[in-house]
Amino acid sequence: MRSPKGPFQWLLQKEWRDLVVSRSWWALLLGMGPLVGVSFIAAVRSYAEVSGLNGTSAGVGEALSPLIGVWAPTFSACELAAVFLLPFVAIRLLAGDRQSGALKLELQQGMSPFLRIVAKATVALAGWLIAMLPPLSAVLLWRSYGGSVYLPEVATLIGAHVLNASLTIALGVAAAALTEHPSTAAILTLGVTVGTWILNFIAAVQGGWWERAASYTPAAMVAEFQHGLVRLDTVLIAAILVLAGLAIAALWIRLGATVRRRTFETIGAIGLASATILGCAFIKPSWDTSEARANSFPEPDEFALSRIHAPLRIVAHLAAEDPRRSDLEHRALSKLRRAMPAVQVQYVAATSIGLFEQTSAGYGEIWYTLGGRSTMSRVTTAEGVLETIYSLAGVAPPKEEESEMFHGHPLAVNATGAGIVFYGFWPALTLATALFVRRRFQ
Repeated sequence: MRSPKGPFQWLLQKEWRDLVVSRSWWALLLGMGPLVGVSFIAAVRSYAEVSGLNGTSAGVGEALSPLIGVWAPTFSACELAAVFLLPFVAIRLLAGDRQSGALKLELQQGMSPFLRIVAKATVALAGWLIAMLPPLSAVLLWRSYGGSVYLPEVATLIGAHVLNASLTIALGVAAAALTEHPSTAAILTLGVTVGTWILNFIAAVQGGWWERAASYTPAAMVAEFQHGLVRLDTVLIAAILVLAGLAIAALWIRLGATVRRRTFETIGAIGLASATILGCAFIKPSWDTSEARANSFPEPDEFALSRIHAPLRIVAHLAAEDPRRSDLEHRALSKLRRAMPAVQVQYVAATSIGLFEQTSAGYGEIWYTLGGRSTMSRVTTAEGVLETIYSLAGVAPPKEEESEMFHGHPLAVNATGAGIVFYGFWPALTLATALFVRRRFQ
């Protein structure tokens, strides 16, 4: 019989009840406290020591940023939980219905398969937001110690892990819809996750298109957000992957459709998503939400670079695993791509490690071509790159005002009370709530 409530509302309530009686969700909540506690306490200890606690030289912590020193390691616990715990929550919401026969009851509500999947994913995401209470508690603890909290940085981190969790949920429900058993779905989900790690490894060695593709994996996306960089292409591609995962799950929960038909429709959905992702890869807008502007040049330099309209071509003779290439890319070129309208970078090397190329003629050279003029440099620092570009463009280097420089927020304190909160209070609260809720619903 149809529910007197709206079908979507009925399904949301049903999925919520399934979530709160799920052992996997309570295991996720229980594990989040200690995971965050270990990360937060270690981060605060290291931050305090660099800031001058217990005899460290004064002034070392003048450029300390809480984003890199505290928030990134603390919220990394969310990344671990999303990889190893959250998939079981998402898989159970769909696989449990398949095993119990509840999917047939849902058919009686007259909803489209996609809306049914959206309802399950929405509830799973709500469960994840509750699981993020421990890292949010860490923010309050840090503030109580007298630490600085820059809201755009914290909001960026929260958004990163919500988006990462959405990817995990979409992957989990898609795997649960494609397979007949929850354990098979879990193996498939883990296989995809490990596949993205392998892609990151290959990209680190090979570079080129591998490196470009690896920049859109969940791990790379979270890493960029943890440094305060929000790229529009990454966000759009992640959203497309989420929709694609939900769409594939919706295609495979239709009990009356043949396997052949669902297979062809899945291929079509993957093709459409791939074409859209390819188009989004050329979108360039990005935002630096870090207080220290860690992903950007100083504002006077960015203004000067934006006024250079001639195309800039950079050819760096550095191997993929050469530390100088990493310094050049992360300290200068990644910022340069955001500041100048037309930049083309090419890496040239005969090997991936560059160990036996050190004596080769030309190895280590970085060639700059701008407006028909060329020059060579071996400097990989941001200052050296900017000096070379200004020299080619005939532009006087701007001066940065002292008042505009980021001086950091050093804080030499211990993580007082954090152990009690994350190792004692949170697990006790989770267990007590779990016993109360399960008794009420069962």
